[in-house]
Amino acid sequence: MMVPSQIFIIPQYLMVSKMGMLDTIFALVFPGLVSAFGTFLLRQAFMSLPKDLEEAARIDGCNIGQTFLLIMMPLVRSGMIALGIFTAVFAYKDLMWPMIVNKNVMPLSAALAKMQGQYTNNYPQLMAASLLACVPMIILYLIFQKQFVEGIATSGGKL
Repeated sequence: MMVPSQIFIIPQYLMVSKMGMLDTIFALVFPGLVSAFGTFLLRQAFMSLPKDLEEAARIDGCNIGQTFLLIMMPLVRSGMIALGIFTAVFAYKDLMWPMIVNKNVMPLSAALAKMQGQYTNNYPQLMAASLLACVPMIILYLIFQKQFVEGIATSGGKL
């Protein structure tokens, strides 16, 4: 988490290009699939669960996979939703990565940057697009507000 994300741009670009996924939506999502922040957030959520649940599932005949999928995952659902919202916001506000890997498909934040001219700006269009860029994240938060707050509170993170 202490290493700046710009250091990973060249290796991630090489991986995406070798997979032949440049200029696709997958190229936008790829860097956010696994992150140190997500690992720590979900670790805290899983550490908050009592060990008795795992032992009870084992006594009832569940193997490790069943214990994870049927017992533990539903209990940390709010933490996973909070991580999903954080990841979506981080990906949505990212500017450099979409402009590197995609020429046609990009989030609104990168499209807003392309709308600005070098010498002139069309401020009415830019302000309207900025307002539209805020709406999806506000709607996402409003839909999952309860799970988001619960996920942050139970995982030990701070708002």
